[in-house]
Amino acid sequence: MGSETANDVPQPEPPRGGDLVRRHRLSTRLWHWVNAFTVFVMLMSGLMIFNAHPRLYWGEYGANSDQPWLQIGATGGGRGIVNLAGHKIITTGVLGVWKDSHGVERRKAFPYWATIPSSYSLADARIWHFFFAWVLVIGGLGYWLVSFYNRHVQRDLLPTRDEIAPRHIWQDIRNHARLRFPTGIAATRYNILQKMAYLSVLFGLLPLMVLTGLTMSPGINAAWPWLLDVFGGRQSARLIHFLCAFGLLLFIVVHLVMVVLAGPFNEVRSMITGRYRLPKERGE
Repeated sequence: MGSETANDVPQPEPPRGGDLVRRHRLSTRLWHWVNAFTVFVMLMSGLMIFNAHPRLYWGEYGANSDQPWLQIGATGGGRGIVNLAGHKIITTGVLGVWKDSHGVERRKAFPYWATIPSSYSLADARIWHFFFAWVLVIGGLGYWLVSFYNRHVQRDLLPTRDEIAPRHIWQDIRNHARLRFPTGIAATRYNILQKMAYLSVLFGLLPLMVLTGLTMSPGINAAWPWLLDVFGGRQSARLIHFLCAFGLLLFIVVHLVMVVLAGPFNEVRSMITGRYRLPKERGE
């Protein structure tokens, strides 16, 4: 009897819609949940820090008499107001003027339910913010190293030449607008919009937030004065830091909406266990 060749060995069939497959590595899942908690704590403690001086400037400004680019506060008539580049928006009950859990009117930029701690304390907010900043930096660096080592970035996140073609990007935008999500094995791969969003956060927003945060530190200014030149001064760095934070918040909101639309049970399970059930192909 002749020996069996490699070509005679039956090959396993590729996964199909309805099959349970491995989707996320352990390093990705751990970083995701630690980072999710860390970012929420930093956002909420950052809002409390902002409450101490609810104004943003561009350039070498920052005194109370200087004209801010953004200001959240209250008018003499007891109304909450947001002043954005000279445009005034009344925000009574939400921003500037609001009531605490006991029904007492407070005049701070952001309400108690959006800040850490909930009662005003700049010192405590800084402790929360700086501690979790270290968690963010250490976790981010670790994720970078692991993701480059196991080629997750190169293989899964970097777009191909065909994917960055305007026609392909526009088609992906149309598919998302029509809630037409990938099915079968294609659902395990990131589409171009996901790749662009994740790369922007991992190598854009998060590093920029860290660098601008360092620029606001007097101690870092003494050691690395070039950071002030890069960002145009401490107040400009504060403005960029704030905008990056809200860019990250926007990413989180869109991300959660897409998880709900794509099937929350399946999506969350894949980020906890790493296992993902492939959506069935149309017509199956």
